Amino acid sequence: MDKQVEKAILVGVNTDREEYDFNESMNELHALTETAGAVSILNVTQNMDKVHPATYIGKGKLEELTAAAEELQPDLIIFNSELSPSQNRNLSEVLEARVIDRTQLILDIFAQRARSKEGKLQVELAQLEYMLPRLAGQGTELSRLGGGIGTRGPGETKLETDRRHIRREIREIKKRLEQVVRHRAIYRDRRKQNQAFQVALIGYTNAGKSTLFNLLTNADSYEEDQLFATLDPLSRKCVLPSGFEVIMTDTVGFIKDLPTSLIASFRSTLEEVNEADLLLHIVDASHQNHAEHESTVKKLLTDLHMEQIPRMTVYNKEDLLTESFVADTSDPFVLMSAAKKEQHKVLKKVEHEVKQILKPYHMTIASDDGKILAQLKKESMLVRLDFLEDKECYIAEGFIAENHPLAGKK
Repeated sequence: MDKQVEKAILVGVNTDREEYDFNESMNELHALTETAGAVSILNVTQNMDKVHPATYIGKGKLEELTAAAEELQPDLIIFNSELSPSQNRNLSEVLEARVIDRTQLILDIFAQRARSKEGKLQVELAQLEYMLPRLAGQGTELSRLGGGIGTRGPGETKLETDRRHIRREIREIKKRLEQVVRHRAIYRDRRKQNQAFQVALIGYTNAGKSTLFNLLTNADSYEEDQLFATLDPLSRKCVLPSGFEVIMTDTVGFIKDLPTSLIASFRSTLEEVNEADLLLHIVDASHQNHAEHESTVKKLLTDLHMEQIPRMTVYNKEDLLTESFVADTSDPFVLMSAAKKEQHKVLKKVEHEVKQILKPYHMTIASDDGKILAQLKKESMLVRLDFLEDKECYIAEGFIAENHPLAGKK
């Protein structure tokens, strides 16, 4: 039997944004709501210089929202900003429905999307850390005196017990995550020892990263027209036109107004990004707000100290463009359509950028030195290999990592 779809009222306050930006943000909240599995039945918006410190919206608008909630009987009311613990508590006391904010909604989607053990642990950690300062708003039933020999001190309240329990859970999850992170680090070190060139796909959520990832690597990553369709990092081999193999990683999408701390909690994805030799920034070129999506991703990369990694932009969904497109030329870029399977355009451009990062070499190899030849074929981008019969040697040209043991060899 299908689970009953929850009905939601969406609430937003426009403080200093342009009208278009605010509408875009509300549209995004609508898409997030659908992705979480709920349906939006009403939008309530207000223009204010700043949000109300106690109730987020003004007194008159709160009365209007209360009347709408009584009439429409929604299951939940979703606010388009992160509510403070006191705002959440005050609103919950007035409104009959469950009150959540944008961050809680995103956490709920993350909880649904996480597949790996690590992803699930990270979602749980983010949820607990979000919940801890908000426990006081959970109602008077949490403030009863607790009992239990050996578990609580004399007179300790249930609220304090819950807080202590959550802190203990947070410590335990962090310990388990450290183990997983160490395990992942071993894999990454092995990839480095094998001189694997690493490319990470990044971009605004729903830009088409997973579709492109599948095309470039012939993989079967989860593809869906939903926000945060990919949560766990997934790595696959990708063969460039020259035959050079790179490791490509699909990552979680970024989104505007998402607290950096929440993104940072998904350390596994970000570690894959931080270890990359090249970032492929995927942009939905057909989206009317693509320029802002681009700047959001770049700002988050700066916030996370990853702006120094070489980067190229892939403007996806060229097939949906209805007017002339102007690209941001601050990074190398390519315009293409994943729907039309134009991955060759991307692979050709990636190869060009990889050559800029690697170091060119020109090497003379004795005909009986098969080990070095095999190494070059596997660990470098070999673009020319000629055999000189009179000298019984090979002339090899190509591109290799600067720290490779063979780099600099003549």
